[in-house]
Amino acid sequence: MSAKPAEIKALSGARAIPPLILVLYHFCEGHGYRGLFVFDALVAKGYLWVEFFFALSGFILVHVYGGRALDYRSFLRARLARLYPLHLFMLFVILALVIGLRALAEAGGYVSIYDVKYHPVVTFWSFVANLFLVQAWNILPSLTWNGAAWFVSVEFLLCLLFPLYLWLSRGRWWRGVLLIVVGGAVLRWLALTSGHGLDLTFHDGVFRGMAGFAVGVGLSMLHRGATARGAAALPDGLFTLAQAAAMLLLLDAIYRTAWAHKPEDIYVALAMALLIFTLAFDRGVLARALSAAPVLKLGEWSYAIYIGQTVWLQLIRYFEQRWYPNVDPGAIWWIEPFALLAVCTVWGALLTRFVEVPANRLLRR
Repeated sequence: MSAKPAEIKALSGARAIPPLILVLYHFCEGHGYRGLFVFDALVAKGYLWVEFFFALSGFILVHVYGGRALDYRSFLRARLARLYPLHLFMLFVILALVIGLRALAEAGGYVSIYDVKYHPVVTFWSFVANLFLVQAWNILPSLTWNGAAWFVSVEFLLCLLFPLYLWLSRGRWWRGVLLIVVGGAVLRWLALTSGHGLDLTFHDGVFRGMAGFAVGVGLSMLHRGATARGAAALPDGLFTLAQAAAMLLLLDAIYRTAWAHKPEDIYVALAMALLIFTLAFDRGVLARALSAAPVLKLGEWSYAIYIGQTVWLQLIRYFEQRWYPNVDPGAIWWIEPFALLAVCTVWGALLTRFVEVPANRLLRR
């Protein structure tokens, strides 16, 4: 069996910013956008960074396992050790929050945020589905409990399906092109038929994930072929230009399509895929910037920031209901979302240090 390949630091660092944009996206979807186009359009397209992570997962897993014999049981254990402990911890944190806020509401004689109109869905059977990581497999009519964990549910399915993707990745380069084309076509079809772009989570999120993952697998195959032909030895300037072009295409797609979720959002997703490919060689100005130690540390916290955000989003609803219900929105219009970012970042660091890393080590041992 060949040795485990070296880490691609630029891709590790590339995980740093998307969860922060996703936090702002989830906040603004529930509390309104800020009325500043430069900010609003960027945040409104934040939901598409999930496409980035699906493609990144496919890319990295094939990069790691593409040249090695797959011990399926060990692979699943390693992936679940990475995904499940933090998911389980947050599920019980939100259960404690539901019990606590309902108790406060009963004592105070008001209605809990979990019992008002458009409340977070926290039913018994959806809790069971979350325990088994199947809540996003088209079996529930809404997001439930830790809504952000729908992504983890789809990632779990992709882990189960990974041997098929791995088998496809061991073919010739044209299979990589075919995977990118088919994955992109499925994403395009989903964007055209959903009525709200690629914003698919509890329903058809599995197909969204499978398609994005396929794109990432195909990109990894093309990267492997290009590296074998000496692409990594090309001048740094070419990688810098390629990364600049990918970033310009991404920003153009974001601001050209504005904030509404629409079929054209597919162009944002494809630009994200191109960005992954240009960073994967770990060369160029942007790749070096993303390899800086602070960025890598933030990337290390990224999963915890993402999966931990829901508790604070729900607490904000409680704060607005009970602590400052009559405050002029202008006073906190910009303070609230950026305070949330700071809190989620610190919370993510704590979750990584005291839950994710220790649990991962324990389970892998």
